Amino acid sequence: MTPEARPRIDAVREFLPTSPLVGHLGIELRELEADRAVLALPFAAHVVTIGDVVHGGAIASLMDTAAMMAAWATDEPAERLAGATVALSIDYVAPARASEVLAEALVVRRGRALCFVEISARAGADVVAKALATYRFG
Repeated sequence: MTPEARPRIDAVREFLPTSPLVGHLGIELRELEADRAVLALPFAAHVVTIGDVVHGGAIASLMDTAAMMAAWATDEPAERLAGATVALSIDYVAPARASEVLAEALVVRRGRALCFVEISARAGADVVAKALATYRFG
C-alpha cells in the first residue's frame, strides 16, 4: 500500500506528533475515532495571555487542530496527504483560567473535498469556546 492509499485516520495520527506548533503548545491527542477527535491543551506559562488566563490564540490553535483531526478521522484512503482549514469561526464564551483546555471536534457533514466540523472547548466543566470549521482536502 502506498503512503497515499492508507486510511486518512492513520495518516493524521502519524502527523500530529510531528507538527512543530502542536509540539510547542503541548497539545495532546486524547481520543480519535471516526468523525471525532478530542485534544488537550495543558495549562502552562507559555499559553497564558495575562495572569492565569489561557490565550485565545492558543485555544484557537487547539480547536483548529482538533477540527483537522476529526476531518481526517475516516477510513477513506488518502489520495494526497494535503489539506487546509478554509474557514474557522470561534465564539469565546468564558475565560479558561489556570486549567487544561479540552477540545472535542465532531464532523457534521463530510463531502468529497470539504468537511464541516463543530468544536467545543472546555476548561473543567465550563464551556470556554464554540467553533465551526470548514476543512478542505488537497
